[in-house]
Amino acid sequence: MNPPNPPAVWAMAVATSGTANSTANSNPADAAEVARGAYLAKAADCAGCHTAAPRVTEPGAAPILSPSFAGGLGMASPFGTIYSSNITPDPHMGIGAYTYDDFARALREGVAPGGKRLYPAMPYPSFAKISDEDLHALYAYFMHGVQPVAVAAPETRLPFPFSQRWALMFWDWAFVPSGPFKPETGRDAQWNRGAYLVQSLGHCGACHTPRGPAYEERGYTESSTVYLTGGTNDHWFAPNLTADPGSGLGRSAPADIAAFLKQGHGGGLITFGSMVQVVEDSTQYMSDADLAAIAAYLKSLPPRAQSGLFNGRSRAALLSAQALKTGDVEHPGAGIYATYCARCHQSDGAGVAQKYPRLAGNPAVLSASSASLVRLLVEGGGSPHTRDGPESRKMSSFAGKLDDDEMAHVLTFIRNTWGNAAAPVTTHDVSSVRSALHK
Repeated sequence: MNPPNPPAVWAMAVATSGTANSTANSNPADAAEVARGAYLAKAADCAGCHTAAPRVTEPGAAPILSPSFAGGLGMASPFGTIYSSNITPDPHMGIGAYTYDDFARALREGVAPGGKRLYPAMPYPSFAKISDEDLHALYAYFMHGVQPVAVAAPETRLPFPFSQRWALMFWDWAFVPSGPFKPETGRDAQWNRGAYLVQSLGHCGACHTPRGPAYEERGYTESSTVYLTGGTNDHWFAPNLTADPGSGLGRSAPADIAAFLKQGHGGGLITFGSMVQVVEDSTQYMSDADLAAIAAYLKSLPPRAQSGLFNGRSRAALLSAQALKTGDVEHPGAGIYATYCARCHQSDGAGVAQKYPRLAGNPAVLSASSASLVRLLVEGGGSPHTRDGPESRKMSSFAGKLDDDEMAHVLTFIRNTWGNAAAPVTTHDVSSVRSALHK
């Protein structure tokens, strides 16, 4: 399952990573293998979790960037904060002393040298499917293409009983798939390439698949009826990626899905929440062929966990849009939308191409969970910074402008106007998210 990318693309991935070791070309490791590993590390978004967030030492000061792959990023989980490890080739603080077998076992089985079991915040259930060829390329890159950083990452200290890592042996036995990805017979090369990227390196299910009572992903392939039907992580709802015509990708063209991953914009939709970092650090660097393969695979998934409806040509949709324009609207939330939202998202909910997302027919608006919509209102957000995409735009926070009732009203209005039809948002829905965010 080697990526069908020319060496020029792999070399570009190394050049843009900011971590290429100046001695990589003089190392006995094959330069092309190191470059291909750099591309695969981008596809796997290794830097996204293993690089700490920028620090601001004082108001107005420029943020201090952390060394790439040096770990230290705190990731929220239901059991406590889990800190990512240093995966630079430093022999003491990082993985420089790892043999290839050590490296492969950590990625595929979640077991570090010495038998230390890793928490499944590291998506080794997905990485178990990475091919041998790709694992060798990744190992070559991290040993010979990454700058060593002699900094210890903070130690993860979860409360009992979650501090007992040995117990993860039973979790792994019950939930972690075994063996690399196997191409599906009867499917073409593009479909299999997309399935491989989504299920292994891309570990899309880690966010977009609901979790069970043991915090396990409830499926790792399309054979599961809940695979990629949406999941909540850190108070963001990662949307349904199946062909559901309401909250899923049923109305999205493959080209729009690929553009969304490349630029953060596609079909009038814009990346938000934690997906912004995925586009910035990972998918924007992937080849057009790989993005097209991902889109082809996702479009093949049958509609599941259907939620919300959209009929932009219905009489009710036309009347609601016209009423909002004229101000003849009595529905709670309409006035709030006209005051705070219509300038960017427009009175007809169509947004502005390459600037502000459309709300009419937006799958995230129609999703079963309103958590992401509430969090966007509370915290604000911004579109990603990409090499080829439009200028990044910011959405301000409304935490100090709207109370819980007003947020519920305006979100309910948005989810049921312009042909949208989704469950109302309650004041309790809003207050629950705000309480969890302490905002």
